[in-house]
Amino acid sequence: MCNHSKHKAHNSEQYEETGWNCPELGSYYTKTYRLADFFDMWWDDYCKNPAKFIEQEQYKAVAAIRVCRTAALGIDYYACPDCGEISEVRHSCKNRFCPTCSWKDTIVWSEKIKSEMMDIPHRHVVFTLPHQLNGLLKANKKELLNYLARNAADTFKDWMKAKYNLKIGIIGVIHTFGEKKNLHPHIHMIVSWGGIDLKTGELVELKGKEQEYVKYAFLQKKFRCKFEDELIALFDSGEMKHRFIDRQDFMRFVKKINGKNWQIHLEPPMECPASVVRYIARYSKRACLSEYKITNIEGEYISFRYKDYKDRDENGKAVEKELKLHYRKFFPLLLQHVPPPYFRMVRYYGAYGRFKNIPDEYKATEDEQLLEMIETEYETSKNNPKFCGACTQDKIYVHTIVDIRKKQDRTEPFDILIHKHLNYQKTDLLPDEQNLKNAA
Repeated sequence: MCNHSKHKAHNSEQYEETGWNCPELGSYYTKTYRLADFFDMWWDDYCKNPAKFIEQEQYKAVAAIRVCRTAALGIDYYACPDCGEISEVRHSCKNRFCPTCSWKDTIVWSEKIKSEMMDIPHRHVVFTLPHQLNGLLKANKKELLNYLARNAADTFKDWMKAKYNLKIGIIGVIHTFGEKKNLHPHIHMIVSWGGIDLKTGELVELKGKEQEYVKYAFLQKKFRCKFEDELIALFDSGEMKHRFIDRQDFMRFVKKINGKNWQIHLEPPMECPASVVRYIARYSKRACLSEYKITNIEGEYISFRYKDYKDRDENGKAVEKELKLHYRKFFPLLLQHVPPPYFRMVRYYGAYGRFKNIPDEYKATEDEQLLEMIETEYETSKNNPKFCGACTQDKIYVHTIVDIRKKQDRTEPFDILIHKHLNYQKTDLLPDEQNLKNAA
């Protein structure tokens, strides 16, 4: 449990996939295995005879993960001016599929986003597509994921406007993976449970029976109809990639999925804005496979933990199990979730489509103290290589080195005393993007 005074109710289990005990203060779980190591061991062999076609973005993602925080991207050296202690700051790949990048930035971003959100309860909502659509989604990923996000948001926007005459705010995060990394397209949304009255312009919070009332069947049907309308329009435009014989064959398929379960899941309203922020932080930058869930790497096999929601214990919690896979099954399973190029996984709708149009008096108060604590904890943490804990002061930048060995020559860990490298000062610093291109 988090021991931070403001967050004693946090359950560390909720954040185990990120490796953080307390999202606000950033304490770590111990990480035993690195996904990059498994790629280093078997990716080159896999590429010679892949089980499935490897897309360009998948090549890029693996290349980024393999060089992330290695000398191939660059290492900055810092020294304490008093005691002379030297530490390294390794450059990150910043690839959004990388399991080790940007989590701390996400926490700070989440707190700042909270200050832009309306100061009313919000609900966590999940829309899930029937798995019968998975085949079409693989061939038309951008289009179908766009339909999922847009129509899920429009379903709630239209309902709240028609029933309560409110303009609500929605933040959505698209995910394509399930616990076993199977294809499981769904969107997590944070929906304001209330909004700005379209007639008076006042901020309205849904309370009492209105707060609890949700007509699930109506929302499910509305979402399904909206999605299917766009799906049919895509087919009729001739731009859909498919294997249907003709339009009649396609419409039989549409009729078939009509009877499937178009799932919508709603959590109870969250009164505290900080609770909303925790959800945003949890899902916005969540890696497809957290390295904290990897339990073993042995030979050609990798094992990781997952929760089986069909198997629950006496307390109703999903039973945690372990899945062991050969690299020829694991690589295509994992890489099918690499986002298409320039595809936005985080979306903003309704009142949150333009935060600046929300009156300041309707927004949640920014917790300056909490933000300061986040930054202070980071700046003074033993995990911060730019700070000397013994002397309690910042270290000074010295220089940067980059491993300039060719990819095929990087068969062993970089050693500054043995291997070719470039040494330069920060004023001559190469952009991380250029380093990444050179490394790959």
